Parts: sequence; C-alpha cells; structure tokens
Amino acid sequence: MADRPVSALIRGTIFVRDLDRAARFYAALGFDEVYYEGVLTDASASTILGFAGYGPLAVRIVKSGGPNYGMIGLFRIDPALSPDVVPMASGPARIGEVALVFYVRSMAETLAALRAAGASWSPEPELFVMPHRAQQEVCLRDPDGVLLNLVETDPAEQELTGREA
Repeated sequence: MADRPVSALIRGTIFVRDLDRAARFYAALGFDEVYYEGVLTDASASTILGFAGYGPLAVRIVKSGGPNYGMIGLFRIDPALSPDVVPMASGPARIGEVALVFYVRSMAETLAALRAAGASWSPEPELFVMPHRAQQEVCLRDPDGVLLNLVETDPAEQELTGREA
C-alpha cells in the first residue's frame, strides 16, 4: 500500500456560515474529536480557495476517532465578505451535488440526534433494496444545506476491502 500514488480521502471540507453550529451538528454524528482548530491568517489559505485577500479563516477539523482520514473540515466563510455565496440547498439531491455517506448503527438514534442538532431537511428513512442486500437509508441536510446519506449498517463494514458489503 505504501506505493500508491494517492491516499484515501483525507477529509471533506464544508464552508459554513456558523462554525459552532456546524461543529455541534457533526459532533451529534460522532465527529467529536478535534484534529485541528484555529484561525488561518496567511494569505495562502484564501488564495488556494480562489479568492485572494479574504481572511482570516476560522477552521475546525473534526474526526470520529481512529486514523487521520475520513475527517470533516469546517471552514467559516463570512457571507458578507465572500466573493460568492451559494444559496443554501434544501430538499432532495440535485444533479452535480455531492453527498457525504456515513454508516450508522442505529438510524432512529442518529436521526433524532441530527434533527435535534439542526438538520435543515430530514425526511423519513426508506428500505433501500439491492440485489445483494437491503438496509434502511435516508438523505438529509446539515444546517448549511449539505447533503448527507445515512446507511444503517455496522460501521465496522468500513474496514472491508472488497465487495463483501
């Protein structure tokens, strides 16, 4: 594995309106360990994002324990200072949109926690049927409108290496 040219997905970064609210939401999902928290003051941070001169950027990178991949970066961007503000999404998935997918042990408990933490759209789960298995799934949105997909299955299945799942 050491000779692979690309790592596993290290983190997804979400540009949020309210850092504390977003952190509470993802903590309710189990991302309650802080990998990094601080304020990025160097101009390189905003330049990499494509808008030089914006900043500083308040950042909190959270994880659910374990190795340093699969993390969620929460970057606060002040809508008043941002060069472009994407309207907050609501409702079902849209073409071109990305969903964050998580395995959860208990759909009912996880949904209750996320709804209490500010899910902005949260329909009821459905039984998703595939030729090789069936499980409860639901898509919902975080407080900033980011789409999540919850799959009720043993989170340990993330360690499988083939199509066993």
